[in-house]
This record gives sequence, C-alpha cells and structure tokens, in this order.
Amino acid sequence: MTNRIFFKLFFAFALVIAVATLTLDIAITHAWRVSLREQIQSSLQQETALLAQRIAAVPLTPENVSPIVLSVSQASGARATVIDNTGQVLADSGANVETMENHARRPEFQEALAGRTGVDTRNSHTLGVDFLYLAQPVRGGAVRLAVPLSAIAEAGFKVRRSLIYASALAFVIALLVAIWASRGASARLEKILDFAAKISAGDYSARLAEFHQDELGKVGMALDATARKLQASFEELEASRRELEAVLNGMQEAVVAITPDGRAQWANRRMELLTPTGVRLGQPVVQTVRDPSFLSAVQDAARNHQPTTARVTSFVSGRIFSATVAPMPSGGSVAVLHDLTDAEKIETTRRDFIANVSHELRTPLTSIQGYAETLLEGVNSEETQRDFLEIIRKNASRMTRLTEDLLILARVESGDKKLNRRPVSPAELLRDASDYFRDHRAESGMTLDVVNEALKLVSADRDVVFQVFSNFIDNACKYAASGGRILIGAHDVEGFVEFYVRDFGPGIASEHLPRLFERFYRVDKARSRESGGTGLGLAIAKHIILAHGGTISAESELNHGSTFVFTLPEARSGEEE
Repeated sequence: MTNRIFFKLFFAFALVIAVATLTLDIAITHAWRVSLREQIQSSLQQETALLAQRIAAVPLTPENVSPIVLSVSQASGARATVIDNTGQVLADSGANVETMENHARRPEFQEALAGRTGVDTRNSHTLGVDFLYLAQPVRGGAVRLAVPLSAIAEAGFKVRRSLIYASALAFVIALLVAIWASRGASARLEKILDFAAKISAGDYSARLAEFHQDELGKVGMALDATARKLQASFEELEASRRELEAVLNGMQEAVVAITPDGRAQWANRRMELLTPTGVRLGQPVVQTVRDPSFLSAVQDAARNHQPTTARVTSFVSGRIFSATVAPMPSGGSVAVLHDLTDAEKIETTRRDFIANVSHELRTPLTSIQGYAETLLEGVNSEETQRDFLEIIRKNASRMTRLTEDLLILARVESGDKKLNRRPVSPAELLRDASDYFRDHRAESGMTLDVVNEALKLVSADRDVVFQVFSNFIDNACKYAASGGRILIGAHDVEGFVEFYVRDFGPGIASEHLPRLFERFYRVDKARSRESGGTGLGLAIAKHIILAHGGTISAESELNHGSTFVFTLPEARSGEEE
C-alpha cells in the first residue's frame, strides 16, 4: 500500500516537474531566439545606416561602391549589397553582380526604395542560405546588409544545450525533493489508511497523533476528533447495553428476542436455564420453544404490531407460563415468559386449604350444633345430658386445637415466628423427647428406647424442636401401638446431625409417603379424627425443620414400621451458647 501511494505521488511530481521544465525550456529558448534576433537586427540596422552614409558620399557607380561594400562586409561579417533605383545590383560582397537578377521586387528593397527601412527573412536564391535582410534608402538607390540565420541557430543550439544541462540538473534535484516529499506524504497517508482500517474494525481507541498544520495534519486532527466522539458514543452505548443485559439477566422472567424472520436473536440467563438444550441463537425459535400458543402469539404480534399474550403449558414439563410478546420498532419481537407455576400452586393450595379447613370445622360444628339443639329441646336423663355436654366439649377442644395448629402453621410459614437458635447437644433434645413420652404417653403401653451416636452440637431452637419430637411420638403412639416399641436416636452426618423416630407398627403404604407432610393429609382419616388429630402436625414439623435449614422425610414399609427422619445443621464455632 505504501509503495503504491509513493509511486503515484512520485510519478505525479515527476510529471509536473517534467512538464514545467519542458515548458520553461521552450519558453526560454523562444525568448532567447527572439531577443538574439532583435539584437542582431538592431546591430545590423546600425551597420546598414553606416554603410548608407558611406555610399551616399560617393557617386552611385559600381566602381565607387564595390570597395566600400567589400570593406563593410569584411568588418561586419555580413553580406553587403547596393542597388540603384531600377533594382540593378551595383555591388554585392557575396556574389557576382553580373549573374544576379534584378532586386527591385525584393521586399526589403521595395521598402527602402519607398524611403523606409526594409526587413525580411528568406532563403537566398543566389547562395541557397536563409538570411536576415535589412535595407535602407540612399540617394539614387538603396543599400542592404544580410546576416545568415545559421549563426542564430548555432548560438541557439549552444544556449539550448546549456539549458538542457541546467534543466537536467534542476530536474534531478526536483526529483530528489519529490521523492522526499512523496515518501513523507505517502507515510502520512498510510497512517491515515491504517487508522481508517482500525476504526472500521471497531478499534475506536486508535489515534493518528498528527501535529502538522498542513491539510493532511488538519485531516488527521479531524479524524482523531471523530474517533474520540465515536469511542465515547460506543462506550456509552456499550455501557447501556451491559446495564440492560444485566437487568434482563437479573430478571426472574425468561426473555427472548426474535428476529423478523422468526429466529432467536438473544436470550437472558433465565431463558437459558429453563431450556434443556439451551437457546439456539440464529435458529428458528420453534427449535427452542415448541408450544403452539407461544408461536401463534409471536406471529400475531409481528403481523398486528400489537402486544399479544398466551398461556404456555408445553415449554417446560410440569410448568405453566404466561407469555407476553411485544413487537420491536426495528422489526422482530421480544417475548417475556412469566412463570405462573408457583402462583397457580399457591392458588390451588389456598383453595384446597379453605376446603380442608371448612371440612375439618364442619364435623365438630355440626356435632356441637346438633347436641346443643337436643339439649335445648330438653333431655330428662342427667347422664344423657352429661354425655352430650362431653361430646360438645370434645368437639370444641378439637376446634381449639385446629385453630391453634393453624395459627402455629401460619406463623412458621410466614417467618413471623422467630427461632431462638442456640448450640445444643443432641442428647438434650433426645432427653426432652424421652421426658415427654414418660409424662404424656407412658400409659399407651409402648416402650421408648434412645440411641445417641451424635458427638456434634446443633444450632436449634430447643422448644420448637421438642414440638417436632412430640408430634412424631404422638403419631407413633396413635397409629403404631401394635408395635409396642418406639426408637429415637441421632448420629452425625457431614455438616448436620440426623435425628429419627422409628416405630414398629403396621407401616405406611408407599403411595402415601410423598404427601405425608401436606396440610390435612391423612393416611387413615377416620382413625385420625377418632384420635383427635388435626392433620396439621406433620406440616408444622416440616416447616419448623426447614426454618432451621434442615431436611425432613419419612421412610416406611408395610408391616415393617415407619421412620421419620430430620436433620439439623451443625453449630458453627463461636455461635452464642
């Protein structure tokens, strides 16, 4: 690239110099020829005037004028000629007058015979050489001096040769200057080209650093200023793009941009995580989201240029989304998928909860209402009245327990119940559970064994963990009394201590295990109501353990008993005791 620019500039400079030199040479040569001829003509005019004076002093005869003609010709180096009024040649220094024709019609002699100075340039018929002729009138005729033009040509040749030498030297010097100027200009132009290439490649930090004040320097400074503005604008746009991308990636909703021809253009992190194989950028969006409702919404938004919503159920298995597709001004569209799964689960849970609470309250309320109405109608037997009132009291107690459990569950789920967590040894928690059994369930006829293999302290609220143990022990005494024995214990696992309550009763069928910790779920509903259970104990236990950062589960086989297991995190060093 540099060589091409250099040679272009060099040849341009060389052509200009050559044309200028040739023009100057021609002009100087022509001017010199004209000047030389004017000088010769002026000198010839003076010598012709002298010849005319000398001829005028003698009679105009061949014998008188011939010596003068020869003398003047030898002195001036010019050819001298004298004619009379008829044009007859009386004397000539360069030819025999007897052989010469009449000169009356020669232009210079015509002027001289008319009383004026005559000048002419032509080829001599006598000598066959080009001459410059100058004639002046004398009494009775005219005199003429002629100088051959070959002398002018010879002098011109010498001058031209000198001019050629001088022009050649000047041309060489000018070429050297042109080479220097071309190299400098080409180097600066090459910098500008490299700068333009960097800018076009996206390197807006490129600079020319031109300090010259000529046109190229001003162009360089203007380009530098443009590059700075471009860099500032690009950095601002890039910062805005990064901020927008960070915002979109921080959204919980999945976002995907779609080109006018239906291809996935961009997707945020949430969209990437939801898609099992990742978003296939540059590919048709149908390869990423195959839900017909979503694809129809994309087409409607592009066709109508209006935001469109759709319910997406087949994008991710088991999840439900609400898709809002909005057209973009530049073409294409952007789709936002809001996950409705949890909201719909909550709504379903809310409806189920209301239905369950209503169902749980209906039975005791019906009993209370029925027996109260019977008492109001009058019952004669005092024993019957006492039985009815006992039934009313039991149902009222059941409603009280249900209400209390609902309040506890609500506080645990909402986080309003603050845990008073302290480092506590598993042995203390197991001892609390053993004391509860001895004080409240010893009459059940079952035995309680304790196995403590844990060495680490746990971070726990001792009172609420006691509630978990008491719930498990109550369930074991109610539903597994046939086993005759309960086993509670603890052992260390990595980062946690695992606690368990095991009974040896009839066990729980496997289809019930996944739902045991749901609110109001009962394996044996009739038996649960008979025992006074609310159906909320295991749900409360689950939320208590989760609030501690632990896990809870149940394991069981029919006729082999059941084991309820939960973990509590290990106490950190330095935690307040």
